[in-house]
Order: sequence, then C-alpha cells, then structure tokens
Amino acid sequence: MNREDDRQPQPQNQNRPPADTLRDGNLKASIWRNEGADGAFYATTFSRSYKDRDGAYREGQSFVGADLLRLSELARSAYARTKDLRREDKAQERADEGRGNNNERSRPVSRGR
Repeated sequence: MNREDDRQPQPQNQNRPPADTLRDGNLKASIWRNEGADGAFYATTFSRSYKDRDGAYREGQSFVGADLLRLSELARSAYARTKDLRREDKAQERADEGRGNNNERSRPVSRGR
C-alpha cells in the first residue's frame, strides 16, 4: 500500500520550479508536483531565509520557537493549496479525457505567493 507521506519530494535541483510557493515573512513552503506509480502527488518542503555573518542570504530548514506558530499556519495553507492543486489536476484529467487526449502533461506552475 502506497502512502503519500512515504513518498519523497523531487529534488529541487532538477531545473523544475515548484508547483507553488507560499510565504510568511522569512518562512517559505515550496509545493512540488511529482509523478509516482499511482499518478501525480504533491510534497511540500519548508525553509527559513536568514542573513549569514557576511550579509549573504541563505536558507535553512531549522526553525526557532518564534517561527513555530507561523510555520504551523504556513503548513495549514500548504495543505489547503495542495488540495486545490489535486482538484485542478482532476479537472484537467477530465477535460483531457473529454478531448480524447490521454497524454501525460507536465505542470510546472509557479505562483510565487
């Protein structure tokens, strides 16, 4: 039995943008569309941007206590957005079937929210 939370997100260095990006200040949720044996699925990665000692911007995956409530709300928004993306996928599949087009489609969409 495949469980969605057992699947790993596509590495970000595949020259493929995330399906969507949500932000709350310096926190970011990147939603990645992936293809698996059972079809498309979405995975989300979280990061926090900060300035290093030299003033260069970096991204990390650790969060301080003050970030956690904002991170939980960002996760809630990412969950809702992922549901919307799956719904959009289903609608597109139905439209493709109606046109007799059963080709797989790539869907790199970046909304930069």
